[in-house]
Amino acid sequence: MSEPSASPWRVPLFAPDFGKAELEAVQRPVREGWLTMGPRVSELEERWRRYTGARHVFAVSNATTGLHLAMLAADVKPGDEVLCPTLTFVASANAIRYVGARPVFVESKGAHDLNLDPEDCARKIGPKTRAIVVVHYAGFPADMDAILDLARRHRLHVIEDSAHAVFSRVRVGGAVRMCGSIGDIGAFSLFSNKNMTCGEGGLVTTNDDALAQRMKLGRSHGMTSLTLDRHHGRAVSYDVVQLGFNFRLDEIHASLAIAQLERLPGFLAARHRLFLAYRRRLEALPVVLPFADRPEFRDPPSAADTAGLPPEAAALPPVGIHILPVLLPEQADRRAVMEHLKKRGVQSSIHYPPIHLFESFRGDPATADASLPRSEALAARQLTLPFYPTMTDAELSLVVEALAESLALD
Repeated sequence: MSEPSASPWRVPLFAPDFGKAELEAVQRPVREGWLTMGPRVSELEERWRRYTGARHVFAVSNATTGLHLAMLAADVKPGDEVLCPTLTFVASANAIRYVGARPVFVESKGAHDLNLDPEDCARKIGPKTRAIVVVHYAGFPADMDAILDLARRHRLHVIEDSAHAVFSRVRVGGAVRMCGSIGDIGAFSLFSNKNMTCGEGGLVTTNDDALAQRMKLGRSHGMTSLTLDRHHGRAVSYDVVQLGFNFRLDEIHASLAIAQLERLPGFLAARHRLFLAYRRRLEALPVVLPFADRPEFRDPPSAADTAGLPPEAAALPPVGIHILPVLLPEQADRRAVMEHLKKRGVQSSIHYPPIHLFESFRGDPATADASLPRSEALAARQLTLPFYPTMTDAELSLVVEALAESLALD
């Protein structure tokens, strides 16, 4: 288990778990003498294919560059519009702006499901709409049947921001599918606070050969061969056939990610148990725990729930839960609640301030007129509590106790 650095928190918001395997992993590329994109990256990509069932997987420097590649591969151009939830990390919308397109922000469904609302998506599709960015909030899959139906009818690309959803599954069109392999392109994050981490890193997935070729070239300067190919004598030169970027993942990060991936089934099982423990403990408080009533937590699993999945994925819990969001009572003073938690040594956060209310977007004529009252009301009540696999029962008790005290004081 990793030793945390000095922290003011008795219970932090998240806590990566590193051990001997991770220490060995980061040293391995140095001993092997190859640090840029190479065999460890290829191994990570192959393992990700086996988990997601996606035909193509590319490791990238982070999920934001993955989303940027997705926009380019989907041929989203300046002046186009892309639907995007406002309750997500700003990278989901920034990737749209990188290519000169306009994010059109979409409402969340409601207090029990913070994912984007397909009905609001339908209302906001216009002649310039080219794609829908779907974020699986907290790891809980969005309504992909409805989203895919909209996309088919309006000929739109679906880009899954699966930064939270490593590895979540959902039934789509009667078949069980892994998040990130359902739409046209999926993007995953390996950032420090994610379900598995290598500090900075990400992956993009697709089942479309043409999209895959564009992302493969775009990841590394549009070059037809890589340094490793020339090192091994597989190529002597290269051509540049499209505009590309340096969005590559290096061997040290990939090796660390592989070590974390080995432990991910245990991490996800612990997160599943912790969510259920929170659900039991929070029932006595006047808060809403979004997603608590989903079928994954009501019905016992059956063979049909994993039919057709890759064997590696079938053994995992149904949801790769990432964060623990709650909604405070409408009259609660969230700042005061957070201050009381802080005094008790409990870290909390907000996921997320609505993107359309950030200064950068309010000051942009393309997005300044956004009005999303439902999402704004939900965001004003949202609070994220500590959630990580090594969290103890004593730490959970402290969090719930401090939250109860803060609400009683309010």
